Amino acid sequence: MTDQNAPGQNAADQDPSDQPAPGPDTPRTETADLRVIVDRIEGRSVCGLTPGDYVEITRSSQLRIPEGQHFCMYALASVLPLLPAKQRALQDGDWLASDSLVACPDPDERLIMRIERIGHSSIPTEELT
Repeated sequence: MTDQNAPGQNAADQDPSDQPAPGPDTPRTETADLRVIVDRIEGRSVCGLTPGDYVEITRSSQLRIPEGQHFCMYALASVLPLLPAKQRALQDGDWLASDSLVACPDPDERLIMRIERIGHSSIPTEELT
């Protein structure tokens, strides 16, 4: 058996571009890319978000906030538990297919967010944990 790594280098340290591209038979995980949008604020805005502000989750776990923007960590914490389920294929009649609104836990603010599917990622399963 030959060692494919340079001396003192393990596979995790190698440049990913040096790895062979996944073949057509490589198992893949299909996920939806999501956008969490501030739909409305029914109370007093205290976190600095406004309707239309958003955060995106792409390629299963990559969180993206538009440059120069922010997103309230408490609002994000309230929506996080639903995101993996919203990324997966849903059966007909599944309540997650039709319910997309989530409330921030701040009772004075009453910030309502909407989860939307914005795209699709097909990721080699071996790249996921």
